Amino acid sequence: MEVLILQPELAAKIADLYDRMEKAYDIVARQLDFTCGGCPDNCCDSYFQHHTYVEWAYLWQGLMELEPECRKEIENRAVEYGAACERALARGERPQSMCPLNEEGRCGLYHHRLMICRMHGVPSSLTYPNGQIKKFPGCFRCQEIVGDRQAVPMVERASLFRGLVALEQELLGEQQDQLPKVKKTIADMILLGPPRL
Repeated sequence: MEVLILQPELAAKIADLYDRMEKAYDIVARQLDFTCGGCPDNCCDSYFQHHTYVEWAYLWQGLMELEPECRKEIENRAVEYGAACERALARGERPQSMCPLNEEGRCGLYHHRLMICRMHGVPSSLTYPNGQIKKFPGCFRCQEIVGDRQAVPMVERASLFRGLVALEQELLGEQQDQLPKVKKTIADMILLGPPRL
């Protein structure tokens, strides 16, 4: 099996998409006067699973830019994270362990962090092709700021998701329907190495 490496053009496209996500997030955060500063919680201990090969490959592009000893420390934390998640799931609990990329309260691969990590926090919505709208209230702290407001600014995720799907299709081409679906934590992606075709 061949290691999946992002070509520079595709890497630039995902970086651009992530930049658009960040800008959309920042607009809503400013409208709500919301920041993560001083928060007693850390959303990096949330149990997220990720679903695209293109983000997995982009994450590994960032990991390969690190010094080998730094990458080894992250891999060690990923092993610990995986074991902690297995124990929690065996007890029937939702895991809550610190992401192996977290270093002193901040992502060690901040510019390569995945979509879910980027969108968590502020309120958002997702409009489906049939017109149905699903709303996400944001983190607990943002919900406190919003309170009982009737009109709440939101990031609309649909165009961002479509952009991610288009990049996934560009990366995988005709193989897309033949590959297993991705449903992995960041720790899984770290320990499995770059995605392979």
